Amino acid sequence: MTPTIHAAVIGFGPGGRVFHAPFLHAIEGLELTAILQRHGDEATQAYPDTRIVRSLEELLALPKLELVAISTPPTTHFELARKCLEANKHVVIDKPFVATSEQARELIDLARSKKLVLSAFQNRRWDGDFLTLQKLLASGELGRLVSMESRFERYRPELRGDIWKEKDEPGNGLLHDIGSHLVDQALVLFGTPSAVTADVRFDRDGTAVSDGFAILLHYPRLRVYLHATLLAASPGPRYVLHGTKGSYVKFGLDPQEDALRSGATLGGPHWGEEQESAWGKLTIMQNGIVTEKSVPTLPGDYRPYYENVRDAIWGKAALAVPAEQGWRIIRLLELALESSQQQRTISCESLDAALRCKTR
Repeated sequence: MTPTIHAAVIGFGPGGRVFHAPFLHAIEGLELTAILQRHGDEATQAYPDTRIVRSLEELLALPKLELVAISTPPTTHFELARKCLEANKHVVIDKPFVATSEQARELIDLARSKKLVLSAFQNRRWDGDFLTLQKLLASGELGRLVSMESRFERYRPELRGDIWKEKDEPGNGLLHDIGSHLVDQALVLFGTPSAVTADVRFDRDGTAVSDGFAILLHYPRLRVYLHATLLAASPGPRYVLHGTKGSYVKFGLDPQEDALRSGATLGGPHWGEEQESAWGKLTIMQNGIVTEKSVPTLPGDYRPYYENVRDAIWGKAALAVPAEQGWRIIRLLELALESSQQQRTISCESLDAALRCKTR
């Protein structure tokens, strides 16, 4: 029998409450042993049988604790992760992984020295629409892909008061928040770009943090456009792909987040399934004839992320999202910001190896 892994969540805001605690509580082989919530009693109400602690010192003193998931403001990620690793705990860090690529490198070296699991939380690899996109690309129905647009757009025009997300601090802003997901998905699909061109924006009146961006990733004979904004009263399509044989257009977002926020039972009937009205459309041109069909969206499921972390700790599987990939994402976001500030395309000589980049 493989021993149960005792886990904890640091932070019980939307991230800890929606994306981490439910999974650590429900997945076989994991046990939600503790939650660090410095103030309030929301964690106690949600998990009355779980120990609630008020300090990191109290958390790390728990004798059976093995795994810690960090879901706090980005500026705190590095120091919290460092202390957890030094205490010989495996660590999952919510996006953005850390504020800088240098911090990421330091944590990677520390985790390696202690032979600990360190993972970047990239749950949207298990969105149903992204799983569907991977299947569609593998089928070859689009032919050779020439362009892809990936959008994540919402309408939140008002500043959200004096909360940490609106403060000008390292790692804050839409570029690092949503950009972490969009960049990660592009890297999973297509690997390292040869160059990046970006426009990072501050669109809302009075904003101190980035709230819109357009990132162009350059690949040989392929262009990938990543967009996000908080000022889209009429959001554009989630994905638009054009290939030599046809096109695919998909609107709407994966339903899992809304389900989790509304209190739905994780893994309940029809979990992660999308309504047929939201399925993407595939348009194919062949011999001068245009055909269009709906492409059923595969059910999304975030549970495999934590199942993989569990198996990696047990030594039964390679880590699906290793910290090195978190570092690569953060470094590419740094290059995107540099591109925007300099109004130049940034050429990446070796993003996978060392992310040594220069302007051109």
